[in-house]
Amino acid sequence: MGMRRGLFLAPFDVLADPGLIGDLAAEAETAGWDALFVWDHLRYSEPVGAIADPWICCAAIAMRTSRLLLGPMVTPLPRRRPQVLARQAVSLAALSGGRLVLGFGIGDDWGAGEFGAFGDETDPKVRGRMLDEGLEVLTGLLSGEPVEHSGEHYRVHDVRFLPVPERPIPIWIAGRHPNRAPLRRAQRFDGYFPIQVESPEQIAALRPDVPGDLVVDLLPGVDPAPWGEAGADWVLTRIGPYDLDLDAVRSLVTAGP
Repeated sequence: MGMRRGLFLAPFDVLADPGLIGDLAAEAETAGWDALFVWDHLRYSEPVGAIADPWICCAAIAMRTSRLLLGPMVTPLPRRRPQVLARQAVSLAALSGGRLVLGFGIGDDWGAGEFGAFGDETDPKVRGRMLDEGLEVLTGLLSGEPVEHSGEHYRVHDVRFLPVPERPIPIWIAGRHPNRAPLRRAQRFDGYFPIQVESPEQIAALRPDVPGDLVVDLLPGVDPAPWGEAGADWVLTRIGPYDLDLDAVRSLVTAGP
């Protein structure tokens, strides 16, 4: 399969409406896009004000489409409870007919203070350990097998979650390029989403180290072809985060990839 095209949408301000996200998803599917992924934030730097929940938005996408892949891109697992997220993921995978992709990272506390404002962990190295441990718990629960876990941050005693997804849910790991820890983490999963990659040459350099999908996001109007030629499996067009205009967004979506 060649390069695939998706939308990478911030459900902020004028787009902070799950019903509207569902409408845009239906239009995106008709226009030929392959996926619609939504950002996962509780707060964001100014001037962003209103924010919609990504899981509710994904449910709306699932209900309004039949082909698009969908998912939160990316969820900071260290501010989630892995067991709750596992239940949400299996339900959303079922609702979408197996079209869910899970994107995970450690998140950021700069700007809006998404962690510090709520008393959550602000040290990125600690959040990295939480992410690794949380992924172990999450994937164990998604397997349908009994889970026993006693770690630095999470405890699970004799738990088995059913149902299991009809097909494995792909997991993509995000990280700020050129940090190597996220890349090493991604090698254990299904894809790598390097944030702040600046050139196709950087994608070409990463390609030999990424066994799964290699994902890049670009601003609207940037030619995706050189990035695909460099080895990107997915090229996402970024919508947001600032100065969102509904008419402009709808024009970009309906124009197709």
